[in-house]
Amino acid sequence: MMWKRIRQGCVVALLFAGSAHAANPADPTKVIRMAFEAPDDGFDPIRTTNFYSHWISSAINEPLLTYDYLARPAKLVPAAADAMPEVGDAGKTYTFHIKKGIYFSADPAFKGVRRELTAQDFAYTFKRLLDPQNRSPLANFVEGKIVGLDALAAAAKKSGRFDYDAPVAGLQAPDRYTLRIQLTVQDYNFLYVAAYSGLGAVAREVIEAYGAQSGLHPVGTGAYMLQQYTPHSKIILVANPEFRGYVWDFKSSGDPADDQLVHDMHGKKMPQVGRVEISIIEEEQSRWLAFQDKQLDLDKLPQTAAPTVMDGNKLKPEFAAQGINLSRNVEPEITYTMMNFTDPTIGGSSKEKIALRRAIAMVYSVKAEITQLRMGQAIKAEMIVPPGVVGHDPAYRSSIGYDPDLANKLLDRFGYQRGADGYRTLPDGKPLLLKITNEANATSKIISEIWKRGLDQIGIKAEFPVSNFSDNFKAANECKLMMWGGAWIADFPEGENFLQLLYGPNSMRGNLGCYQSAAYDALYRKAVALPPGPERNQLYIQMNRQMEADTAWDLHTTRIRNWLARPWVKGFKKHPFLNADWQYLDVEKH
Repeated sequence: MMWKRIRQGCVVALLFAGSAHAANPADPTKVIRMAFEAPDDGFDPIRTTNFYSHWISSAINEPLLTYDYLARPAKLVPAAADAMPEVGDAGKTYTFHIKKGIYFSADPAFKGVRRELTAQDFAYTFKRLLDPQNRSPLANFVEGKIVGLDALAAAAKKSGRFDYDAPVAGLQAPDRYTLRIQLTVQDYNFLYVAAYSGLGAVAREVIEAYGAQSGLHPVGTGAYMLQQYTPHSKIILVANPEFRGYVWDFKSSGDPADDQLVHDMHGKKMPQVGRVEISIIEEEQSRWLAFQDKQLDLDKLPQTAAPTVMDGNKLKPEFAAQGINLSRNVEPEITYTMMNFTDPTIGGSSKEKIALRRAIAMVYSVKAEITQLRMGQAIKAEMIVPPGVVGHDPAYRSSIGYDPDLANKLLDRFGYQRGADGYRTLPDGKPLLLKITNEANATSKIISEIWKRGLDQIGIKAEFPVSNFSDNFKAANECKLMMWGGAWIADFPEGENFLQLLYGPNSMRGNLGCYQSAAYDALYRKAVALPPGPERNQLYIQMNRQMEADTAWDLHTTRIRNWLARPWVKGFKKHPFLNADWQYLDVEKH
């Protein structure tokens, strides 16, 4: 993720007139109100991996492919593409045919011309990832993978200008609606890349018109467009008049709950929801009060409310009686604390530094996190690849367990002596002080308390500096934080998406702890060259063991998300990878 500072109080309003060609059947009086638990950092999808930014971008900018709304496990289907691509050259060439008659929402950048989506728009979007000026944290999605694109990026680094008009052998548009992508080597996850929201098509005219401010002026071909934006406060989307619409015709996945959903939605012209209002409410209690007061139509059940609302894996009778719909998922995610490999106190690959990180990891009580913070709505994360993602091994168990006694012995052995005050020093006698950065919210407070209780048992002093999430993320992305807790939610359902977070060349663009391991990197390169299957999964296990040996992260949990929808919201079932699901829903007026 890469965060960009946005001036506080800035309000952007983008009001577009309806088009005479409008096909979008959305009703402007049908409104979905919901909340984000953290702010975005603008909506230029290639300049960020912020979860909430991409949530909005995926409603505005359409990728080539997307996911079937109901299919489980997740199934790729065409989005802007007319069909799944033709694959040739032993899996190295993909030919996509773009649907005709897809149009961008109106914008002054188009100078009054109705602008149709073409194959060149996707070629331009892919090129933007490697433009050095963009410093895209998503560059690894295409870096070294598309024939000729890296050479163009190298030339741009020398000249200071990326030549978007230069031909690229691996990105060809032989006609207006055909995009041919030639890879340098077979990439078995490339179709997932084509479905990633960060590669939703943008128009060159828009990016050039708004420049560095393009993140405040998103323009796409998707079902919605940005009407109002108040950073850290409010986002309002309205139906894009140019969106072509579709008929709801998804098939049940076999889940009995799908039957009612299909009954409610089958055959409807979509989208139905004409307006989406999103409030940024970072405190769980405030969000829960807003949902209870019916100010929100959709929300994740706050962890603190779980004992009040949940009876095991279902709603308690008083909440079920309100007609609230529960969509419960084990998230394809992990939570963890990264430990900065470049930090002078805890970083490096010497035995004493590895021992220090291992001891630190051994005193964080995941059990306490699950009971005190997650209120039972989580499971222990044993490996980097979570359940529901290809490469997860349900039999895998981490080699790092909760064991303060062993952690003390480890520190004693490697020369971390206790001083007169009971706190340990570094082996050279200098003070040992951890700085575990967090945010000003209840969740961070509980995690800090768990850390302090554990560290006190082994005599390590810690401070817990507080800042806002966006500033923390920016600092972490620049390898400036000693320790920081984070979460990674799958961009696509394959383990590579998680394991790339520790790949050395991804430092300062996802590898927030700047972990460097020649052994890990070699395993990663070998794994991604293999097709999905047992051999690749075995390398994933070895990579997990290497990370544990170096103790680059302390893995915590995989959260169970309980999504609640008011009874007037129809068609809701939370998808593990589709976030902007408003175009699949309906609202009964009430």
